[in-house]
Amino acid sequence: MPLPGKKIRVLIIDDSASVRQALTHVLEEDPEIEVMGAASDPFMAAKKIQEEIPDVITLDVEMPRMDGITFLRKIMSQRPIPVVMCSSLTEEGSETLMQALEAGAVDIILKPKIGAADHLAESGTRIREAVKGAAIARLGTSRRTAASSGPSTKLTADAVLPPPTGRAMAKTTEMVACIGASTGGTEALRVLLEQLPANSPGIVIVQHMPEKFTAAFAKRLNSLCEVEVKEAVHGDPVLRGHVLIAPGDRHMMLERQGARYQVAVREGPLVSRHRPSVDVLFRSAARAAGANAMGVIMTGMGDDGARGMNEMHQAGAYTVAQDEATSIVFGMPKEAIAHGGVDKVLPLDQIAREILAADRRR
Repeated sequence: MPLPGKKIRVLIIDDSASVRQALTHVLEEDPEIEVMGAASDPFMAAKKIQEEIPDVITLDVEMPRMDGITFLRKIMSQRPIPVVMCSSLTEEGSETLMQALEAGAVDIILKPKIGAADHLAESGTRIREAVKGAAIARLGTSRRTAASSGPSTKLTADAVLPPPTGRAMAKTTEMVACIGASTGGTEALRVLLEQLPANSPGIVIVQHMPEKFTAAFAKRLNSLCEVEVKEAVHGDPVLRGHVLIAPGDRHMMLERQGARYQVAVREGPLVSRHRPSVDVLFRSAARAAGANAMGVIMTGMGDDGARGMNEMHQAGAYTVAQDEATSIVFGMPKEAIAHGGVDKVLPLDQIAREILAADRRR
């Protein structure tokens, strides 16, 4: 972790000179980040690390002489440094990146598309935030602090949905749990979902993750859990024993159809610098479910979800935040608590039990 007031020093490892140049440009647009060096393969990177330890490494998956996953495992076993995996947008690569997260990578980013100005602006925001989150995710400990999320303009959920009416909806017999997470959330969600039995209440999740990778993430969780886990498709019903994960690069909203719930998956602008956005999901839950919903906000960088959770709370929903001790980055839960919308703060290993308890109370 960099000292207060010091820039975050980043080492870029990628075999493409154009990608190294683009990442350097994107990262150094932020005055809090400094690219200390770039390497075309892990062997060159190892020499640079011997000379100076970076705060964060961005690591390509496929490189000559040694692949990124092998190098990641070597780093984590010898000298742990926060690593953000950098990948092209491919279905095949998404499976490999699940291995990277299991091996200790903090986050995943997509390589910037050189020459695509609109994409570069959006991906640049995501890349800089991922690096900042990694810089404060001190490996080997569970206690974290939040960092600033940068000076760029940030849209709220107003850009996608109108505010809730303020009327708390009457309770029905079915509860829906809405969960939001970011940095560190992939493993935290695994811990939570593995504890849930097959008859758990319906769950909808926003995990900040690039397009394509959410399908592989959902598939991995489905193989480990008693509940059924899948990437959400527009119109999917929210059913007991089922978990829907928002697809990367799409917002997911909860909608009510009579006595049942379903999800809407739509395009839209970045909200709280993210797409999908936790704020969008939580606001939709406040509008569509009110007191029938439970909100859970987990480890993550920034403040996405804080406003939406407060709206859920005001609409009568029961709300829980993951505690600082078990959060990889205590940014999103901390902001939600500060906004006044959190009923209870719990360690990670107690959140599943709380979801089931809230369901039983109905």
